[in-house]
Amino acid sequence: MIQVSGRPFQPSDNWNTDEVDQVIIEAMQKTQDIYSFSSERELSFVIKARKNIILSAKQMDQGEAVFATFKNSRCNPEYWNLTQAGGFLLKPQVRPSDAISDIFKNSALYKFECATACVINFYHGILLTMGSPSFNTLFPNLYLYSWYTDEDLGLYSFYADHFVPGDVVYFNNPDFDPGTPWLRGVNAIAMGNGRFFGHGFSIRTANQMIEALNRNRKPDSQQSAYLASLITRPSFNQLANFSGSVRAPKRASFVIHHNKNSISYITYLFELSYKLKT
Repeated sequence: MIQVSGRPFQPSDNWNTDEVDQVIIEAMQKTQDIYSFSSERELSFVIKARKNIILSAKQMDQGEAVFATFKNSRCNPEYWNLTQAGGFLLKPQVRPSDAISDIFKNSALYKFECATACVINFYHGILLTMGSPSFNTLFPNLYLYSWYTDEDLGLYSFYADHFVPGDVVYFNNPDFDPGTPWLRGVNAIAMGNGRFFGHGFSIRTANQMIEALNRNRKPDSQQSAYLASLITRPSFNQLANFSGSVRAPKRASFVIHHNKNSISYITYLFELSYKLKT
């Protein structure tokens, strides 16, 4: 359910919602979990951000960017430096908003895997929601590689039996063919109405995603791919309350170059924690 200022949410006449807005609101309302917001403004931001992430995923699906392993990643050198690990590092003097937007404007120049695609859609959706000035202040030093993100995106994962459009879910393929390790799973954005966008898979239903993964299992596999109960999302409420003020210089957080395509965010965090301990 949705609560605003500690009370159950009842939209007023000032709320002009379309079909996508309604699907997002209904997904939050029908669960026993409480989605709490300090104000209607904060709730409006979150709904708009989720809607823009869905819009971003549709644009990526309609564009010419293709799936590629880290080894074969590609980006527009006008905006990004391609690292040896296959990541995209923002060039000096380039505005972050311009670089993220270019992935959609000149999509034919880009190749990346599905975790990176989800991060790109998160950033692009937030950019469309808060606008370029705030986005550039909040995310001045972008680096796109797998699930690595700026700490102010507030990315987190949890296990649940429900998700909201704009979330990322994970289709796990535990018996993937060792010859195609990038098909160990698919990170996919929940689009609403039972459909999901996975980079390299287009927009499909859950059953269609699972069927596609099942065609890429070990020959003797008896275990089907499945939709895991794993949800990944940005800290929307935190982003809604960004004031737009100039930030102190940020130290880049640690990145782990694992070279494992199509892993979940939980797996990335495991790889990161293991690296930090060794």
